[in-house]
Amino acid sequence: MRFYTQHHKHYCGIDLHARQMYLCILDQAGTVLLSRNIAATAQAFLAAVKAFRDDLVVAVECMFTWYWLADLCQREGIAFVLGHALYMRAIHGGKAKNDRIDAHKIAALLRGGTIAQAYVYPPEMRATRDLLRRRNHLMRKRSELIAHIQNTASQYNLPPFEHRIAKKHQRVGLLEHFPDVQVRNSVGLDLAVIDHYDELLPKLERHIRACAKGHDSKAFTLLRSIHGADLIIPLIILYEVHDIARFPRVQQFLSYCRLVKPTRESAGKIYGHAGGKIGNAHLKWAFGELATTFLRANPRAQQLHERLKKKHGKGKALAILAAKLARATYYMLSRGKVFDPDKFYQD
Repeated sequence: MRFYTQHHKHYCGIDLHARQMYLCILDQAGTVLLSRNIAATAQAFLAAVKAFRDDLVVAVECMFTWYWLADLCQREGIAFVLGHALYMRAIHGGKAKNDRIDAHKIAALLRGGTIAQAYVYPPEMRATRDLLRRRNHLMRKRSELIAHIQNTASQYNLPPFEHRIAKKHQRVGLLEHFPDVQVRNSVGLDLAVIDHYDELLPKLERHIRACAKGHDSKAFTLLRSIHGADLIIPLIILYEVHDIARFPRVQQFLSYCRLVKPTRESAGKIYGHAGGKIGNAHLKWAFGELATTFLRANPRAQQLHERLKKKHGKGKALAILAAKLARATYYMLSRGKVFDPDKFYQD
């Protein structure tokens, strides 16, 4: 958890929505100088803070609408802080809750140096990262359609398919597998959407790969050196991490990837675990997937996995391998070196 502790003359907390935003500006003594609901536009914001531009810092909760405000503050030379939504528990506490109270709480947290920061992803790679996330969302929808076809066959106790149906040539004559007309129509809808996905997704992947070579080709090449890291996994790691230097220690990187198990401890006693959703879900998926593909046609990795399974069990062994790969990725990107198998297995 990183707190913003710099001192300023004016502190502006914003409860930001899609069409409106509530501003609360405090001075160094905590006096409310402005408390107003305005339209969520650049002109309205700049007009509202015009009298307080002298040493002003702006804070907003990390929700889906913060992009334009962060870019505006960067252009105008205004300090900007992105508050971590899950760490800002003071926003969700209290007897009453509304936009005015929320904006004041954000400003008070900012003034007191207790607002937990989220990473302000720079605009140069932000749109491509969001495009990659959209691609992953569509790929999961495609997987759901394939699973629905397979579940439909099981639902009617039909014989299993002769081949996997992930590729188009494996789905030839699939409709004849279902004798009922209405069931065949349902499966036909799934196949039509899958075929449309198969046409769009490869073009999208080629475009994102070309963007990655223009953004950080060296880091992309380093990530491709890991066994089993084909194309999508290195792209996800590249765009979700952006700059490995923002993690001073490897432990912070593993925590950001949701690959550690946080504990609730007091007086030397552990009372359970919490905070498992704090971090980057996309990186957690990427390293979990990489741990699986890393084992394919890799005898040394399979031997390591077997040792981990005997000691920790099957599920935990894969999680340990994912964390180990994330640790190796951190040092690869930090030092600019390709994956070293001998060093990876020496532990």
